[in-house]
This record gives sequence, structure tokens and C-alpha cells, in this order.
Amino acid sequence: MTIHRRRLLRLGTAALAAPALPRLSFGQSSGATAGWPNRVIRIVVGFPPGGGADAAARIAANRLSELWGQQVVVENKAGAGGNIANDTVAHAAPDGYTILFSPSSLPIMPQLFPTSGYDAIRDLTPISLLGTYPNLVVVSNDSTIKSLADYIARAKANPGKVTFATPGIGTTPHLTAELFKRAAGIDITHVPYRGVAAGAMNDLVTNRIDSMFNTTGSLLQAVRSGQVRGLAQSTPQRSALAPELPTFAESGVPGFNVSSWYGLFVPSKTPRELVMKMHADVARMQTEPAVKQRFEVLGVDASSATPDQLAAIMQSEHELWTPVIKAQNIKGE
Repeated sequence: MTIHRRRLLRLGTAALAAPALPRLSFGQSSGATAGWPNRVIRIVVGFPPGGGADAAARIAANRLSELWGQQVVVENKAGAGGNIANDTVAHAAPDGYTILFSPSSLPIMPQLFPTSGYDAIRDLTPISLLGTYPNLVVVSNDSTIKSLADYIARAKANPGKVTFATPGIGTTPHLTAELFKRAAGIDITHVPYRGVAAGAMNDLVTNRIDSMFNTTGSLLQAVRSGQVRGLAQSTPQRSALAPELPTFAESGVPGFNVSSWYGLFVPSKTPRELVMKMHADVARMQTEPAVKQRFEVLGVDASSATPDQLAAIMQSEHELWTPVIKAQNIKGE
């Protein structure tokens, strides 16, 4: 396993110690990998082209196409914070030809969309982690807000009037913002989008909205190019891939700690032999310098985790965010 120890301490420890972790569900393994793959494989992404999730999924798809000797295509099914894609894969055939690419909001989606008809932990089997990353908060370059301290002061002086965009209700950037609201004692107004490419960036740079919470993959290059101003990153220490940005904890919100991740999943009952082959190939891919470098451009620290380890992390994410969802009465739309 190559996931960082700090990440395991924050997310994995409680889950690994829990007495009633759900058992992963697998189908028959005998001969499952024989002849696989012999046709196109889909990686389903719950966000539109042009954002961080889409870019990260395409890095994985390109390299897996080479490793598996078959075309691996990215299929964007945007909407409902990624829930449409999650539901699609949860009900797909468990044959290894439909894979879900998801951020760390996956385990709590059924709470936000109770009529979706799937359970993320029961109906999806992890293949591997792909990497971890901070979430960022940014403003337009001509905003009078120059720091997170300025942002908090503005919000306190104008309750409910400062707006923030995210890629959707229940996404990790949205939940990061909700946790920030509670920690900083402020009231800011959420404006959900279907992704950066769905108008959020344009509305930010033209000051139709005041700020945006999103992933490094969606925002880091925009910060570095001078398109927007980065205020803070959500991890407890500055990411080595974005050292120029201060943390929330440095900027007046002590103890703030949110680290997000991307992972790959297949429908439950996919044969264990096939899941473990896919995992081994993904884990190998994530150690390759060329792949790691491509993820680094997105601010993503490439890493892997076994299916059981990622299942434990998912359970811990569920436990982390459930109180926030209930306290803020967050519901999917």
C-alpha cells in the first residue's frame, strides 16, 4: 500500500478498528480473468469534461488502455453531485467492463439521494485508491478579498451575502465549505454547479459569485496562471504539490483538516480474481513516474490502496460527514 500514513491515521484507523465493517461482495472467481478484457471498457465519471475529476480519470484511462490492451474510454454522466454516475455503475453488469471513477463523496451520496436505489458501500466494490488532494477556496483576481482572514471578516460583516460555488450538492468541495462555515462561525450561501466547465469559473471571474470551493485538479492551474486568487487549501499541512497556498489552519481556522481522494470501483459481485487483477494493474500504474507526474499537475498525490483498505476508508468518510449533513440539513436536488 502506498497511501500516506497521515491519511490512514485520519480516515482509516477508526474504520480498520470498527467491529462491523461491511464485507466486500464478490462474484465467482474461477476463470474470471480468462479472456478479459476483450472489448471496450468504460470509466464512468459523474462530472462534465474540463474539470479535475474528468482530467484525472483520463490519465487513468489512457494508461490502463495500454496495460490492458483494450480501449478504456471515459464516459461523463454529470449531475446530482456524481450520483447519476454512481447509480449507473452500481446497477451495471459485474463483468469488469464498467468502472466508476469517484471522489471521496461517494459513501455519503445515498444519504443525500435516498431514492437512488443503491448503497455505495454494499453495491460497489473498490478496486483501488488513485490519489489524495486538498480542496481549495479561491476568489477572482480583482476581488478585494486578499486572504482567508479577509474572507471570514467579509462573511461575518455580511451574513448570508457572500456566495460560494461548488461542483454540486454533497461533493467534497461542498462538504468542505460546510465544515468551514461551522468552524469559522460564518454564514455563506451555496451556489451549486454541475462542474467548473458548466459556468462556475466564468461566473467567478466576472464576479457573479464571490468565491469557489473545488479540487486542486479544477483550480490549481487557474491559480498558477493568475486567472483566480487562491486563499487556502484544506489539508492540515501544505501539500508538497501546492506549497504556495496556506492552509485553513494557518489562516485562522485552527485544526481544520479535510483531505480528499479519487478511487476506482466496480459493481459488487464482480469476481474477486478480476478485482484483484485490476487492482494490481492500477497499483502498478500509480508507481510509474510518468503517471505520477501527470497527476501532480492536478495537485493529486498519486497513491494506491487495496480493496479492503479503501472499503475501510469509505466507512470512515461516512462517519466523518454524516454529522455535517445532518447538522446542515443538506439534501440532494
